[in-house]
Parts: sequence; C-alpha cells; structure tokens
Amino acid sequence: MPRTPMPFFWYELMTSDLDAAEAFYTEVVGWRAEPFGKAPGMPRYVVVNSAERGVGGLMTMPPDAAKMGMPPAWVGYIHTRDTDASTKALRAAGGAVHREPDDIPGVGRFSVVADPQGASFMFLQPNLADQPVLPATTPGHVGWHELFASDRQAAFDFYASQFGWTHAGDFDMGEMGIYQTFAAGPESGGGIMNKPPQMAVPAWLFYFNVAAINAAARRVTDNGGKIVMGPMAVPTGQWIVQCQDPQGAYFALLAPAR
Repeated sequence: MPRTPMPFFWYELMTSDLDAAEAFYTEVVGWRAEPFGKAPGMPRYVVVNSAERGVGGLMTMPPDAAKMGMPPAWVGYIHTRDTDASTKALRAAGGAVHREPDDIPGVGRFSVVADPQGASFMFLQPNLADQPVLPATTPGHVGWHELFASDRQAAFDFYASQFGWTHAGDFDMGEMGIYQTFAAGPESGGGIMNKPPQMAVPAWLFYFNVAAINAAARRVTDNGGKIVMGPMAVPTGQWIVQCQDPQGAYFALLAPAR
C-alpha cells in the first residue's frame, strides 16, 4: 500500500530586518501580515496570510545562526506525524540534524535538518488538527518547490524514500541537464535539478503564486529587490521569475499569465 506523502506545508523567512521584510513581501506577494501571539521569551513572529489563511512566517534570524554567517533565507517545513521518528530516520539515511527535536509552545514539535547533500529544511509536528488542502494555484501560496542538488537522482531517491514523494516526469534542459519533477501529494509538487557551478551549496527555492508575472517583477524592483532570472515561460504554460529580497533572501514567483 503506498504511503501518504509528507509535503512542505509552512514556509519561514529568517531575515536581518523584520520590519523591512514585512513591508516588502506584503507589497510584492499581496500577503496580509499579522503578529503571532507569543509566549514570554519567544521572539517576535509575523504570520503572512493569503485570503484563505496563513501561508508562512517572518522572523529575525536567531543570534546563533547570524554568528555562523547564515544569510537571510526562506526555509520550508515538512509535515510529520512524529518529529522524533522522522529526524531519526533522516539521520540514519545520511542526513544532518542541525537542531534536535524541540517544542514550540502552542505550535508543535520541530527539528532543523538537512538532506544528505546539505539542503536544509525543517520538520514540524503541529499541535492543531490538519487544515484542508488548498489547490496548488491558490494566490499567495507556494505553487512550486525547487531543489538545486549536487546529484539530482540521489536527492530524489532520498525524498522519495523518506517522505513518499513520487516521480512526475522529466524535462531535458540541454546544457543545464535534466529537470526532474515530483509530486508530494495531490496539491504539492516541484522539481529537482543539479545546481549550477556558481551555487555554493544545495538549497530549496520556493515559488509564491501571484496573478501576473511582469507586474509582480516590477513590484520586486520597485520595492528594492533584485531580479535574478526571468521573467520567463515554463513548460507548464506558467510564468516565473527568480528574485532576491532587499536583505538578500532568494525566492521566486509563479503566475498563470505574463
């Protein structure tokens, strides 16, 4: 019997300027920001919402990560029913554990990990009941997940074996190699490719849904961000642009129209 896939379901920006990041992303993506009611001693956390519900959060980079030289970055959370078991299995499969399982009061149990090639993500076992799955095209949500790997086939094999992801077809991109797509559930998917030589380490890139790509790209530059690649059409008929926010975090946008 096939296992139930474990998808990404929450996305978090660790940044060097929380106020500036909140202003930038609400303008660019159209999110509505609201403070998360925090327990004493917990850092400030801003939840970003689409029209339907929360999509992710923004927070100031923890001091220990900043001291290690970690740049501002988006990180994804993979849903698990048991953070401790998932973390243990990941370590046994060659992954790295950067922070052992711990509890977030009122939220759930999490850990900070990386796949065997070094791409970081987190596990979260939420306290609350699962919410209904929204369509992948829902405005403001993540419509595509992209992994730049050092060995795309080995990377897919890892995620397939650990989280039940399935192969959804390949695209030949010529000199850039094969782009392998995957499904991580009925409304969650993405692609894996070998990273370009100039990219220092493997990493995930998340694509936020917007209405039209050219207007969104203008919002990026008008608000101090940079365009890294695009806008360009992709084989699905959609349009993408890859970007960098004013603090240096990489993200991407996905739209059904130019």
